[in-house]
Amino acid sequence: MSEFRRDPIIGRWVIIDSSRAFSKMMPPAESYPKDISRCPFCPGNEALTRREILAYSSDPKRIPNDKGWNIRVIPNNRPVLEIEGSLKRRAEGMYDRMDGVGAHEIIVETPDHYLKQTEATADNYEAVYRAVIDRIRDLRNDTRLEFILAFKNYGLAANATIEHPHSQLIAMPIVPKRVREEVNGGKNYFLYKERCVFCDTISQELSSEVRIVCENDMFTAMCPFASRYPFETWILPKNHSSDFDSISAKEVISLSQIARIVYGKLGRILDNAAYSALIHTAPLKERNLEHYHWHLEIIPKLTKTAGFEWGTGLYINPVSPEDAAKYLRENE
Repeated sequence: MSEFRRDPIIGRWVIIDSSRAFSKMMPPAESYPKDISRCPFCPGNEALTRREILAYSSDPKRIPNDKGWNIRVIPNNRPVLEIEGSLKRRAEGMYDRMDGVGAHEIIVETPDHYLKQTEATADNYEAVYRAVIDRIRDLRNDTRLEFILAFKNYGLAANATIEHPHSQLIAMPIVPKRVREEVNGGKNYFLYKERCVFCDTISQELSSEVRIVCENDMFTAMCPFASRYPFETWILPKNHSSDFDSISAKEVISLSQIARIVYGKLGRILDNAAYSALIHTAPLKERNLEHYHWHLEIIPKLTKTAGFEWGTGLYINPVSPEDAAKYLRENE
Protein backbone atom coordinates (compact mmCIF):
# COMPACT_ATOMS: atom_id res chain seq x y z
CA MET A 1 0.00 0.00 0.00
CA SER A 2 1.09 3.57 -0.66
CA GLU A 3 1.53 6.08 2.15
CA PHE A 4 1.26 9.82 2.73
CA ARG A 5 4.30 11.70 4.03
CA ARG A 6 4.19 15.33 5.16
CA ASP A 7 6.95 17.76 4.24
CA PRO A 8 7.81 19.42 7.60
CA ILE A 9 9.10 22.59 5.92
CA ILE A 10 6.11 23.74 3.85
CA GLY A 11 3.42 21.35 5.10
CA ARG A 12 2.86 19.67 1.74
CA TRP A 13 1.77 16.03 1.69
CA VAL A 14 3.23 13.65 -0.90
CA ILE A 15 2.25 10.08 -1.78
CA ILE A 16 4.98 7.47 -1.78
CA ASP A 17 3.93 4.52 -3.97
CA SER A 18 6.81 2.16 -4.68
CA SER A 19 4.56 -0.23 -6.60
CA ARG A 20 4.42 2.26 -9.48
CA ALA A 21 8.17 2.82 -9.69
CA PHE A 22 8.83 0.80 -12.83
CA SER A 23 6.05 2.31 -14.92
CA LYS A 24 6.77 5.86 -13.78
CA MET A 25 10.49 5.60 -14.58
CA MET A 26 9.99 4.16 -18.05
CA PRO A 27 10.36 6.61 -20.97
CA PRO A 28 6.99 7.77 -22.31
CA ALA A 29 5.51 5.88 -25.24
CA GLU A 30 5.74 7.55 -28.65
CA SER A 31 2.37 6.28 -29.86
CA TYR A 32 -0.61 4.27 -28.70
CA PRO A 33 -0.89 0.57 -29.69
CA LYS A 34 -2.75 0.00 -32.95
CA ASP A 35 -4.24 -3.27 -31.69
CA ILE A 36 -7.05 -2.34 -29.31
CA SER A 37 -8.38 -5.87 -28.83
CA ARG A 38 -7.01 -5.90 -25.27
CA CYS A 39 -8.06 -2.37 -24.34
CA PRO A 40 -9.54 -2.77 -20.83
CA PHE A 41 -12.02 0.06 -21.44
CA CYS A 42 -13.56 -1.30 -24.65
CA PRO A 43 -16.92 -3.14 -24.63
CA GLY A 44 -16.45 -6.88 -24.37
CA ASN A 45 -13.32 -6.53 -22.24
CA GLU A 46 -15.09 -5.83 -18.95
CA ALA A 47 -13.38 -8.87 -17.39
CA LEU A 48 -10.05 -7.03 -17.70
CA THR A 49 -11.12 -4.47 -15.10
CA ARG A 50 -12.20 -4.65 -11.49
CA ARG A 51 -15.95 -4.84 -10.81
CA GLU A 52 -17.77 -1.68 -11.81
CA ILE A 53 -18.95 0.82 -9.23
CA LEU A 54 -21.46 2.57 -11.44
CA ALA A 55 -22.72 2.27 -15.00
CA TYR A 56 -25.24 4.12 -17.16
CA SER A 57 -27.02 2.06 -19.78
CA SER A 58 -30.04 2.43 -22.06
CA ASP A 59 -30.62 -1.33 -21.75
CA PRO A 60 -32.73 -2.07 -18.62
CA LYS A 61 -31.77 -5.78 -18.89
CA ARG A 62 -28.03 -5.16 -18.92
CA ILE A 63 -26.04 -7.34 -16.48
CA PRO A 64 -23.40 -5.52 -14.36
CA ASN A 65 -19.84 -5.89 -15.65
CA ASP A 66 -21.04 -6.76 -19.13
CA LYS A 67 -21.19 -4.75 -22.34
CA GLY A 68 -24.18 -2.58 -23.21
CA TRP A 69 -23.10 0.44 -21.14
CA ASN A 70 -22.88 4.09 -22.18
CA ILE A 71 -20.56 5.16 -19.37
CA ARG A 72 -18.83 3.06 -16.74
CA VAL A 73 -17.04 3.78 -13.44
CA ILE A 74 -14.52 1.23 -12.18
CA PRO A 75 -11.76 1.10 -9.55
CA ASN A 76 -8.33 1.74 -11.04
CA ASN A 77 -6.46 -1.55 -11.57
CA ARG A 78 -3.35 0.11 -10.13
CA PRO A 79 -4.75 2.62 -7.65
CA VAL A 80 -2.70 5.34 -6.02
CA LEU A 81 -4.96 5.02 -2.96
CA GLU A 82 -7.01 2.05 -1.71
CA ILE A 83 -10.45 2.29 -0.11
CA GLU A 84 -9.77 -0.52 2.36
CA GLY A 85 -7.90 0.01 5.61
CA SER A 86 -7.42 2.71 8.20
CA LEU A 87 -5.26 5.82 8.07
CA LYS A 88 -2.91 4.76 10.89
CA ARG A 89 -1.61 8.27 11.48
CA ARG A 90 1.78 8.08 13.14
CA ALA A 91 5.00 9.96 13.75
CA GLU A 92 8.60 9.09 12.99
CA GLY A 93 10.49 11.55 15.11
CA MET A 94 9.69 14.95 13.58
CA TYR A 95 7.96 13.40 10.56
CA ASP A 96 4.27 12.63 9.97
CA ARG A 97 2.96 9.79 7.87
CA MET A 98 -0.22 7.77 7.30
CA ASP A 99 -1.37 4.92 5.11
CA GLY A 100 -2.55 5.56 1.56
CA VAL A 101 -6.26 5.22 2.17
CA GLY A 102 -8.71 6.80 -0.26
CA ALA A 103 -10.28 5.97 -3.60
CA HIS A 104 -8.95 5.95 -7.15
CA GLU A 105 -11.58 5.44 -9.83
CA ILE A 106 -11.74 5.49 -13.63
CA ILE A 107 -14.67 7.00 -15.52
CA VAL A 108 -14.81 5.32 -18.93
CA GLU A 109 -16.53 8.07 -20.89
CA THR A 110 -17.76 6.19 -23.94
CA PRO A 111 -17.73 2.73 -25.55
CA ASP A 112 -16.06 4.35 -28.61
CA HIS A 113 -12.30 3.87 -28.31
CA TYR A 114 -11.53 6.49 -30.96
CA LEU A 115 -13.99 9.25 -30.01
CA LYS A 116 -12.08 12.54 -30.27
CA GLN A 117 -12.69 15.39 -27.89
CA THR A 118 -13.72 17.62 -30.80
CA GLU A 119 -16.34 15.04 -31.86
CA ALA A 120 -17.93 14.46 -28.45
CA THR A 121 -21.50 15.70 -28.06
CA ALA A 122 -22.95 17.71 -25.21
CA ASP A 123 -24.68 14.48 -24.13
CA ASN A 124 -21.25 12.82 -23.78
CA TYR A 125 -20.05 15.60 -21.51
CA GLU A 126 -23.28 15.57 -19.53
CA ALA A 127 -22.96 11.85 -18.78
CA VAL A 128 -19.39 12.30 -17.54
CA TYR A 129 -20.31 15.21 -15.26
CA ARG A 130 -23.31 13.29 -13.93
CA ALA A 131 -21.05 10.35 -13.10
CA VAL A 132 -18.58 12.61 -11.28
CA ILE A 133 -21.42 14.15 -9.26
CA ASP A 134 -22.84 10.73 -8.38
CA ARG A 135 -19.46 9.50 -7.22
CA ILE A 136 -18.70 12.61 -5.12
CA ARG A 137 -22.09 12.34 -3.43
CA ASP A 138 -21.46 8.69 -2.60
CA LEU A 139 -17.88 9.18 -1.38
CA ARG A 140 -18.98 12.03 0.91
CA ASN A 141 -20.38 9.32 3.18
CA ASP A 142 -16.84 8.12 3.97
CA THR A 143 -15.79 10.24 6.96
CA ARG A 144 -12.11 9.48 6.35
CA LEU A 145 -12.09 11.53 3.15
CA GLU A 146 -11.34 15.27 2.98
CA PHE A 147 -11.04 16.14 -0.72
CA ILE A 148 -11.92 14.74 -4.15
CA LEU A 149 -10.26 15.66 -7.42
CA ALA A 150 -11.85 14.71 -10.72
CA PHE A 151 -9.45 15.11 -13.63
CA LYS A 152 -8.68 14.04 -17.18
CA ASN A 153 -5.33 13.56 -18.88
CA TYR A 154 -5.71 13.56 -22.66
CA GLY A 155 -2.88 12.53 -24.97
CA LEU A 156 0.57 11.05 -24.49
CA ALA A 157 2.09 14.40 -23.52
CA ALA A 158 -0.38 14.55 -20.62
CA ASN A 159 0.68 11.06 -19.48
CA ALA A 160 -2.56 9.38 -20.57
CA THR A 161 -1.30 5.81 -20.90
CA ILE A 162 -4.55 4.47 -22.40
CA GLU A 163 -6.01 6.06 -25.53
CA HIS A 164 -9.64 5.17 -24.82
CA PRO A 165 -11.43 8.34 -23.55
CA HIS A 166 -11.52 8.31 -19.76
CA SER A 167 -11.31 10.54 -16.71
CA GLN A 168 -10.16 9.78 -13.19
CA LEU A 169 -11.31 10.56 -9.68
CA ILE A 170 -9.10 10.42 -6.60
CA ALA A 171 -10.55 10.86 -3.11
CA MET A 172 -8.04 11.50 -0.35
CA PRO A 173 -7.90 11.95 3.43
CA ILE A 174 -6.13 15.29 3.22
CA VAL A 175 -6.72 18.68 1.58
CA PRO A 176 -3.77 19.24 -0.80
CA LYS A 177 -1.64 22.33 -0.24
CA ARG A 178 -2.53 23.83 -3.63
CA VAL A 179 -6.24 23.53 -2.87
CA ARG A 180 -5.84 24.90 0.65
CA GLU A 181 -3.96 27.92 -0.70
CA GLU A 182 -6.76 28.59 -3.19
CA VAL A 183 -9.48 28.30 -0.55
CA ASN A 184 -7.55 30.47 1.92
CA GLY A 185 -6.86 33.06 -0.80
CA GLY A 186 -10.58 33.32 -1.39
CA LYS A 187 -11.19 33.61 2.34
CA ASN A 188 -8.67 36.44 2.75
CA TYR A 189 -10.29 38.36 -0.12
CA PHE A 190 -13.74 37.81 1.40
CA LEU A 191 -12.62 39.05 4.83
CA TYR A 192 -11.27 42.23 3.21
CA LYS A 193 -14.06 42.97 0.71
CA GLU A 194 -16.96 40.79 1.88
CA ARG A 195 -17.28 39.41 -1.65
CA CYS A 196 -16.21 36.23 -3.41
CA VAL A 197 -13.04 36.79 -5.45
CA PHE A 198 -14.26 34.36 -8.11
CA CYS A 199 -17.58 36.21 -8.47
CA ASP A 200 -15.72 39.50 -8.75
CA THR A 201 -13.39 37.99 -11.35
CA ILE A 202 -16.34 36.84 -13.46
CA SER A 203 -17.96 40.28 -13.21
CA GLN A 204 -14.79 42.11 -14.23
CA GLU A 205 -13.99 39.75 -17.09
CA LEU A 206 -17.51 40.00 -18.50
CA SER A 207 -17.20 43.77 -18.28
CA SER A 208 -13.85 44.01 -20.09
CA GLU A 209 -14.43 40.99 -22.40
CA VAL A 210 -10.74 40.80 -23.41
CA ARG A 211 -10.12 37.42 -21.76
CA ILE A 212 -13.58 35.93 -22.32
CA VAL A 213 -13.69 32.86 -24.58
CA CYS A 214 -17.46 32.33 -24.56
CA GLU A 215 -20.43 32.29 -22.21
CA ASN A 216 -23.98 31.08 -21.85
CA ASP A 217 -26.75 31.80 -19.35
CA MET A 218 -25.08 29.90 -16.53
CA PHE A 219 -21.34 29.65 -17.26
CA THR A 220 -18.38 31.75 -18.33
CA ALA A 221 -15.23 30.48 -20.04
CA MET A 222 -12.13 32.67 -19.79
CA CYS A 223 -8.35 32.68 -19.97
CA PRO A 224 -7.27 33.75 -16.44
CA PHE A 225 -5.55 37.13 -16.01
CA ALA A 226 -2.44 35.43 -14.54
CA SER A 227 -2.50 32.33 -16.76
CA ARG A 228 0.33 29.94 -15.99
CA TYR A 229 0.22 28.11 -19.32
CA PRO A 230 -0.53 29.00 -22.96
CA PHE A 231 -4.27 28.77 -23.65
CA GLU A 232 -5.08 27.87 -20.04
CA THR A 233 -8.87 28.15 -19.86
CA TRP A 234 -11.26 28.13 -16.91
CA ILE A 235 -15.01 27.52 -16.90
CA LEU A 236 -16.88 28.99 -13.93
CA PRO A 237 -20.56 29.08 -12.93
CA LYS A 238 -22.04 32.58 -12.94
CA ASN A 239 -24.07 31.86 -9.80
CA HIS A 240 -21.96 31.40 -6.70
CA SER A 241 -21.40 27.76 -5.76
CA SER A 242 -18.53 26.16 -3.87
CA ASP A 243 -19.50 22.49 -4.31
CA PHE A 244 -19.51 20.86 -7.73
CA ASP A 245 -21.86 18.08 -6.63
CA SER A 246 -24.51 20.61 -5.58
CA ILE A 247 -25.24 21.85 -9.11
CA SER A 248 -28.67 21.22 -10.61
CA ALA A 249 -29.58 19.04 -13.58
CA LYS A 250 -30.14 22.20 -15.62
CA GLU A 251 -26.67 23.47 -14.71
CA VAL A 252 -25.11 20.15 -15.73
CA ILE A 253 -26.69 20.51 -19.18
CA SER A 254 -25.48 24.11 -19.47
CA LEU A 255 -21.96 23.14 -18.36
CA SER A 256 -21.91 20.33 -20.92
CA GLN A 257 -22.88 22.71 -23.70
CA ILE A 258 -20.19 25.29 -22.94
CA ALA A 259 -17.55 22.58 -22.32
CA ARG A 260 -18.23 21.13 -25.77
CA ILE A 261 -17.69 24.56 -27.31
CA VAL A 262 -14.46 25.23 -25.38
CA TYR A 263 -12.92 21.82 -26.03
CA GLY A 264 -13.87 22.14 -29.70
CA LYS A 265 -12.13 25.52 -29.99
CA LEU A 266 -9.00 24.27 -28.21
CA GLY A 267 -8.90 21.11 -30.32
CA ARG A 268 -9.15 23.02 -33.61
CA ILE A 269 -6.70 25.81 -32.76
CA LEU A 270 -4.13 23.57 -31.07
CA ASP A 271 -4.44 20.65 -33.49
CA ASN A 272 -5.88 18.25 -30.91
CA ALA A 273 -3.01 18.89 -28.48
CA ALA A 274 -2.72 16.98 -25.21
CA TYR A 275 -4.16 18.60 -22.11
CA SER A 276 -5.10 18.08 -18.48
CA ALA A 277 -8.48 19.15 -17.14
CA LEU A 278 -9.48 19.22 -13.48
CA ILE A 279 -12.45 20.20 -11.37
CA HIS A 280 -11.55 22.23 -8.28
CA THR A 281 -14.32 21.98 -5.71
CA ALA A 282 -14.45 22.80 -2.01
CA PRO A 283 -13.09 20.34 0.57
CA LEU A 284 -15.69 17.74 1.51
CA LYS A 285 -16.12 18.93 5.09
CA GLU A 286 -16.32 22.64 4.21
CA ARG A 287 -19.59 22.92 2.31
CA ASN A 288 -21.40 26.04 1.07
CA LEU A 289 -18.41 28.35 1.41
CA GLU A 290 -19.11 32.04 0.81
CA HIS A 291 -15.53 32.67 -0.28
CA TYR A 292 -14.89 29.79 -2.69
CA HIS A 293 -16.21 29.01 -6.16
CA TRP A 294 -15.82 25.63 -7.88
CA HIS A 295 -14.38 25.75 -11.39
CA LEU A 296 -13.05 23.63 -14.24
CA GLU A 297 -9.44 24.25 -15.31
CA ILE A 298 -8.21 23.14 -18.75
CA ILE A 299 -4.43 23.20 -19.25
CA PRO A 300 -3.07 22.36 -22.74
CA LYS A 301 0.35 20.67 -22.70
CA LEU A 302 2.23 23.08 -24.95
CA THR A 303 5.21 23.93 -22.72
CA LYS A 304 7.25 22.02 -20.15
CA THR A 305 7.81 22.97 -16.54
CA ALA A 306 11.57 23.11 -15.92
CA GLY A 307 14.20 24.34 -13.47
CA PHE A 308 13.14 27.99 -13.16
CA GLU A 309 9.50 27.09 -12.52
CA TRP A 310 10.38 24.34 -10.02
CA GLY A 311 12.91 26.56 -8.25
CA THR A 312 10.77 29.67 -7.93
CA GLY A 313 7.11 28.68 -8.33
CA LEU A 314 6.92 31.33 -11.09
CA TYR A 315 5.59 30.33 -14.50
CA ILE A 316 6.73 31.75 -17.82
CA ASN A 317 3.81 31.86 -20.24
CA PRO A 318 4.76 32.73 -23.85
CA VAL A 319 1.14 33.46 -24.89
CA SER A 320 -0.78 36.27 -23.19
CA PRO A 321 -4.26 35.32 -21.96
CA GLU A 322 -5.65 38.23 -24.00
CA ASP A 323 -4.23 36.79 -27.24
CA ALA A 324 -5.25 33.25 -26.31
CA ALA A 325 -8.82 34.31 -25.56
CA LYS A 326 -9.00 36.29 -28.83
CA TYR A 327 -7.87 33.27 -30.87
CA LEU A 328 -10.35 31.02 -29.10
CA ARG A 329 -13.18 33.53 -29.21
CA GLU A 330 -12.85 34.08 -32.95
CA ASN A 331 -12.60 30.38 -33.80
CA GLU A 332 -15.93 28.89 -34.83
